Amino acid sequence: MRENSKQIIQRIGETDQLYLEGNTPQLALDRAELRMQLVMLSNSRQEQIHFLQEAVVLLEQGRIEFDEMPMNLYMGLSLHLAKAYMLYFEITKEQRFALITQQILKPITHDHYGDIYFMLAYASAAKSETALARHWLTKYSKTSDFDAILMQQHHAFNPFREHDWFVNLVKSKLH
Repeated sequence: MRENSKQIIQRIGETDQLYLEGNTPQLALDRAELRMQLVMLSNSRQEQIHFLQEAVVLLEQGRIEFDEMPMNLYMGLSLHLAKAYMLYFEITKEQRFALITQQILKPITHDHYGDIYFMLAYASAAKSETALARHWLTKYSKTSDFDAILMQQHHAFNPFREHDWFVNLVKSKLH
């Protein structure tokens, strides 16, 4: 086992112990993030799905268990939940996971978080919804979070690279 994996597993044990003392939204986010890191390190599909299942449960629980939490923490839990479902999509290629991502994020688009628009564009592209992907990328391009290099390099947007609208979005931000 790689040293990095051992450190993550040790940290999971520590955060799980903290959970026994009492849960918080931040702790739920931390615990889920550690499991998602293991997904990225694992070469086993079965392990990846196992850790994703754990992460999803922790994130869902963190979003609903607490009556009040800071908005940025709720957004963080929601974005990580969306990322977990898109990891599911990457592993399984099942479009239902992209749909779930859209269902999680659409209700919170009014807060103008660029990462939400990016993830919605990613989910739309995964479902071959070009018009929606373009819509969300345009919104993303108008935020301070916009990263033209990320947009250019992300594999989900490969089908759009030659489209004028995509080229113009990237160009408008690079100049």
